[in-house]
Amino acid sequence: MASATASISSHSIALRDLKAARIGAVRQQVAVVPAGLPATAPKGQRARAVRPLCAAEPARKPVSASAASSPVAPVEEEASAVAAVDYEALVQELVGASPLEIMDRALDMFGSEIAIAFSGAEDVALIEYAKLTGRPFRVFSLDTGRLNPETYELFDKVEKHYGIHIEYMFPEASEVQDLVRSKGLFSFYEDGHQECCRVRKVRPLRRALKGLKAWITGQRKDQSPGTRASIPVVQVDPSFEGLDGGAGSLIKWNPVANVDGKDIWTFLRTMDVPVNTLHAQGYVSIGCEPCTRPVLPGQHEREGRWWWEDATAKECGLHKGNIDKEGQAPKVGVNGNGSAEASAPDIFQSQAIVNLTRPGIENLLRLENRAEPWLTVLYAPWCPYCQAMEASYVELAEKLSGSGIKVAKFRADGEQKPFAQAELQLQSFPTILLFPGRTVKPIKYPSEKRDVQSLLAFVNSLR
Repeated sequence: MASATASISSHSIALRDLKAARIGAVRQQVAVVPAGLPATAPKGQRARAVRPLCAAEPARKPVSASAASSPVAPVEEEASAVAAVDYEALVQELVGASPLEIMDRALDMFGSEIAIAFSGAEDVALIEYAKLTGRPFRVFSLDTGRLNPETYELFDKVEKHYGIHIEYMFPEASEVQDLVRSKGLFSFYEDGHQECCRVRKVRPLRRALKGLKAWITGQRKDQSPGTRASIPVVQVDPSFEGLDGGAGSLIKWNPVANVDGKDIWTFLRTMDVPVNTLHAQGYVSIGCEPCTRPVLPGQHEREGRWWWEDATAKECGLHKGNIDKEGQAPKVGVNGNGSAEASAPDIFQSQAIVNLTRPGIENLLRLENRAEPWLTVLYAPWCPYCQAMEASYVELAEKLSGSGIKVAKFRADGEQKPFAQAELQLQSFPTILLFPGRTVKPIKYPSEKRDVQSLLAFVNSLR
């Protein structure tokens, strides 16, 4: 049958007279530790302590083989009951509810047909909330094959701490092989991360969710500028299908949507749970090893993900349906005259900053002996990181006024972006270039420290 094809090989268990959903290469088991057994019990004891999720259900009458093999009315009635839930009304009902209350409602409604998506970062808070409800729960994770060693170590610690088995999903070996053979191991640095994420994350997630009716994520509104500002605590999943197939067949729960990151960390420290040791090294948002790096004080946590790309593209595709189409940074389009436009007002407006046109910056590129150096920012007015450095860049321009160094800006989004990428080393906004007096090639500012002193030190070192 179709649901069996979509799931990963594992043994079947009986639940509600149906086959329970299966995800991952690991057997479906429940995080229930019998009274008296410590959470850190030896492996043998821990394995015996785990029970199938259906063991938590009330005893039911045996079902004959013939009855189990044919459609029965109660199944359709149950599916209709789930589909009939008004989730917009439920969102209103849960306004002001704590993450624990939201988690409890999710596990109560879906039982073994819901699972927590665990990424190895702050998502451990979700597992802690699930444990505190006292209900059985399942956890799955996407192993892309390129995670940090510290993330794999956390997986092991979490399993031992909670006495659970994480259900791992892996990418299809043939798809990874085709990608690497055709484009190399690091093609994402050149043509964007979406293709690699699609193979290693999105498709495995799709297979996992086809075995569920609901899933639980750690999305928060404060995680990503412009993409997650309108996340509800519960919704019909806008991107993926669940066990029953078709639009609306999967429910997505986001218990910590309204929680600030600092409050998540207060909770984790209070509960003394295992966390990824990379956090202590400056990593906040943690993904695959080649695509994640630490962030500096004052930087947003998502700046450490796919840092070579535009600031507004910090999504891998797992939650693309939650991108806020209205609240995100305005998208650049083309007006009737063919010129780039956006609703965001222009920035870096100062008499000390020269506004370069395309011919102007092309002329700067051609000159071999410039009368004076030029410091130039490549920007997009809708970019939150450009907006964040506006004050320091204007102050720098005023400090350098009359010093023999010109300070300029060039709007590099829209139709100018391909040119900026090909000729001006643009990878993400903002990009800062210094055109020295006697060399043709501009020098790219290598740091993400955009305060006045750091930028001034860069300029002075190359004057």
